[in-house]
Amino acid sequence: MSDPTGLIVAAVALTAATVFGLLRARRDGRLRDGGRGDALRLSSGELGAALGERATLVQFSTALCATCPGTRRLLAGVAAETPGVRHVEIDAETRLDLVRRVEVMRTPTVLVLDRAGRVVRRASGAPTRADVVSAVELATAD
Repeated sequence: MSDPTGLIVAAVALTAATVFGLLRARRDGRLRDGGRGDALRLSSGELGAALGERATLVQFSTALCATCPGTRRLLAGVAAETPGVRHVEIDAETRLDLVRRVEVMRTPTVLVLDRAGRVVRRASGAPTRADVVSAVELATAD
């Protein structure tokens, strides 16, 4: 009879990878609370562009990001259709200071800022249009 240790290790590794994949797929692109109790704020100087009058959609991208172009089109479209909302794209590779400050772990990362620059929602991965529109409504609610 052979030693089943290798088979057990393979089964555990496969199970762990499956659980990780399912959890990541569940959270991928979901806009959730800004995540920091100290109300992270970004200024127009940090972004290199003016904040929107009502809200700002900030996208961190990289050159090799496969989903960044689609996210760019989505956010730019929502900003174009919504008065007072601006879309700002930041190259994560050239802005490592800001990447560290806002804790970007992957691209695209999307931040939804209210008119004062406070992060009200964030997503790692490509968000859905419905989630972005909902987050903009939350950011613009007074």
